[in-house]
Amino acid sequence: MLNAVEINSSFHRSHRRATYERWSASVPDDFAFAVKMPKTITHQARLVAVAAQLDRFLEESSGLGAKRGPILIQLPPSLAFDRAVASDFFALLRARTASELVCEPRHRSWFTPEVDAFLVSYRVARVAADPAPAIGAGAPGGWPGLRYTRLHGSPQMYRSSYDAAAIERYAAGVRKAGVDGWIMFDNTMTGAATLNALAMRKML
Repeated sequence: MLNAVEINSSFHRSHRRATYERWSASVPDDFAFAVKMPKTITHQARLVAVAAQLDRFLEESSGLGAKRGPILIQLPPSLAFDRAVASDFFALLRARTASELVCEPRHRSWFTPEVDAFLVSYRVARVAADPAPAIGAGAPGGWPGLRYTRLHGSPQMYRSSYDAAAIERYAAGVRKAGVDGWIMFDNTMTGAATLNALAMRKML
């Protein structure tokens, strides 16, 4: 049995707190939900002047209670690292939640030792993604207390299945890190995600 899921619908639209409460009540006590931050914050506002939107999202998703896991902050490929903007955003977010935070930047400017150190200062992990959208994006970064991997399918995004060797390689990375590890399969279009996730669960 799988013990976690990533809520992607929250990226596209708001959900009532009661909806999150219902989802929480429908799963075992050891189940957890990662929640993707709305695109109105990340893609439309581009992290600027988003206090009211953050408050709404955090209040709604708090309906998950203790089952709310990491908050996933996926950034648009065009959003370059701007220290002032990023500092204001993460300070605003950290003032509102102690939840684990994981950021999935996709612009090459985010994949430097300096940005990794910046993310550590706000206790924000950086996603390891496959396929990697930029050099360095395939490895985890930022805060080392959380390891979060998103596997979209390779070579065909959303379609390709991962073979046993690839799944074992990612599983070994989690074991070696010795920290809370999330591995999310997004290769859902052909049904590969469920089979890959079950194989990963067995290995771990």
